[in-house]
This record gives sequence, C-alpha cells and structure tokens, in this order.
Amino acid sequence: MALVSSRPRRRACPPPGEDGESQYHSRAVAKALELLEVLGVAGKPLPLNQLTHKLGLSKASVFRLLYTLEETGYVAKDQKGNYTLKHDFRPSVRDKLHAALLKVANPMLRELTREFRETTGLAVLFDNHIEVIAVVESPQTVRMGNTVGRILQPHASSLGKCITAFQAEQRREHLLRSYGVNPITKNTIVDENELADEFRRIREAGSALDRGETCLDGQCFGAPIYNPDSEVFAAISISLPVSRLGTPLQQARILERIVTAAAQISKSLSL
Repeated sequence: MALVSSRPRRRACPPPGEDGESQYHSRAVAKALELLEVLGVAGKPLPLNQLTHKLGLSKASVFRLLYTLEETGYVAKDQKGNYTLKHDFRPSVRDKLHAALLKVANPMLRELTREFRETTGLAVLFDNHIEVIAVVESPQTVRMGNTVGRILQPHASSLGKCITAFQAEQRREHLLRSYGVNPITKNTIVDENELADEFRRIREAGSALDRGETCLDGQCFGAPIYNPDSEVFAAISISLPVSRLGTPLQQARILERIVTAAAQISKSLSL
C-alpha cells in the first residue's frame, strides 16, 4: 500500500420436467459437482460423516459418489479414511470460489469507496502467500494506492495481518517464513512476541489495523471474510492518508462499516 497523488446472447432453456427442473438435469452429476466444491473449499481432508451432513444425502449415496470420484482420479482417500481433492484438480474449484467472492465483494467495495471516498481492497489466501485480487481507488487526488496482483506482507498490512491472524499456527508460520518478517517502516512489527500479541488482538477484535506499518503516511482498516466452512480465506480493507483519519468517532465508523461489509460477504458466500 502506498500514498499516491455487447450484451450476451441468451441461450434457449430446455423444457422443465414435472418437478420444475429441466428434463435433462442429472441430480447425480449435480451432487457430484457439489461434493467436489465442498472438498475444494475445505482445503483439508473430510470424513464421510461430515460430507454426508453437508450434502444432505444418505451415507450410502455419498459413499457411491466418493468411490466413483476416487476411481476416476478426482478424489483421494487418506489412511484415516478422510477424503480430499487430488492436487491437480484443486485450482479449478478454488477459482470458482474466488469468482463467487469477486461477484459478491466488488459491489461492496464500490459502495464503501463511494461512502468514504477512500481506496478499498480485497485480498485472498493462496497456498503460500496473500494476494490482492480487487481494488477500487479513491477518487481523491491524494490517496492510498493498491494494485491487483500485489503480494501482501502477512505481518504488516491490514489485509495480510487479518488473514494471517486467523490461520492455524502451522499455516501462520508458513506464511511468515515464505514472505519474511522484515521492517518496512519504523512502525512495522517484527518482534516475534509482539507479532503474536498483535495476531491475538486481531482475532479477539475481528478486525485489523495497519498503523503506518507499510506506509508511514497511511492507515488501513481490515476485516476477515469466511468461506462456507467458517475459515478465513480473504479480507477487505479501507485505506486512507493519516491526514484524513478524522476523529476517533469517525475512525470507529470506518472500522464498523468494514467489519459489517466483510460479514455480509461471508454470509452471501455461505448461502
């Protein structure tokens, strides 16, 4: 973060069946795709019982789906009997979740930028880094800037700290080692104990602040976004120059709005 001055063709719909679905709709295929999406979003092996609950099917039906997907190379079963996506198939499911996130979050970012006239951003967690995937720039001449595709500091930026704080300890350490805990400004937290305290405060508050830790002239407010399995995988932020921070009451209003917006996005993704 830095301070910077043709309509689509409609396709014909097949005729509906007696139950309101298309006569060509395959419920088995739809459930298999839903199962793949559940495994992809989870990002970790899941047992048969949990998958049965998530899909709302009988254990026998889910087992048949899993057996077929395992036989065809889409799903793997570990020694404990838990199921996960094969590594080479995972990106396509992850991309689907990211596409859904962008669809929901982009209007929210634009709304926040219109309301506060400040830069808003969206970042997501990948395997070993945190990356910005959407930015709505402030219309003001002097503003905080961000860039889509930028890799974020897990120990300094509000987006990076917000996502990192909510990860399991092993994943959190992996992110910190991958990027490196280095000073960016005099305010950057680099002490291991202070950083652990900061992550704990973020988890307790449900939000994160960047107090001149990546740019001395700026401050950022961030809030976590949860996937359908209630795991933090993304975050949104509002960034502005210190000169426009305003009163503590105005700052509290910004933080309240970013937290509310993140919660609304999380809720939409879980529907």
